[in-house]
Amino acid sequence: MPKPSLREKLLDAGFHLMWKTGYAATGVRDIVAEAGSPQGSFTNHFRSKEDFACEVLDRYFAYLSGVVADALGDATLRPIDRLRRYLDIITRKLDDADWSRGCMIGNFSLETTAQNERLRAKLSEIFTQWRAPFAACIAEGQKAGEISSAFGPEELADFLLSSWQGAMLRMKVDRSPDPLERFKKIVFATVFGKE
Repeated sequence: MPKPSLREKLLDAGFHLMWKTGYAATGVRDIVAEAGSPQGSFTNHFRSKEDFACEVLDRYFAYLSGVVADALGDATLRPIDRLRRYLDIITRKLDDADWSRGCMIGNFSLETTAQNERLRAKLSEIFTQWRAPFAACIAEGQKAGEISSAFGPEELADFLLSSWQGAMLRMKVDRSPDPLERFKKIVFATVFGKE
């Protein structure tokens, strides 16, 4: 009888460790120990830590895409309310981590892009995909006259996601929701207009 694959156990362990401690601080030994797997199991399933990290990022982005779909998919809400809903959902998730964890995509972006071209390209691809549902929601709000058309929906979506990443970075430094709440207050009073 063939032995069950440890691949999923390794990916689950790596997902949680890399989200908590980052790419550099998570070693292969940490991953296999967390998964309760022998050391050689990692190299049986992954050519490198970099390959593994790309799969972990895919897994994280699939999770995040579900959050985005839940937040932005309710067509009974105005587009601006759906955007606010997304930020509020993420704020609650960050609260659950005591304001210390942040977004894996943002964390990896800060940590790896200067040294690792493959991870930089992967993250760039994720940001492009991530922007699309926000741009669609913003375009709907622009069409309804709720959001200014001074900038295109892709530009506004990119601004929203990039600025939100900055607010999360500051949140981690301060271990406080204040930067997130300040960001939401200002962005909805200026960029996305007063309600």
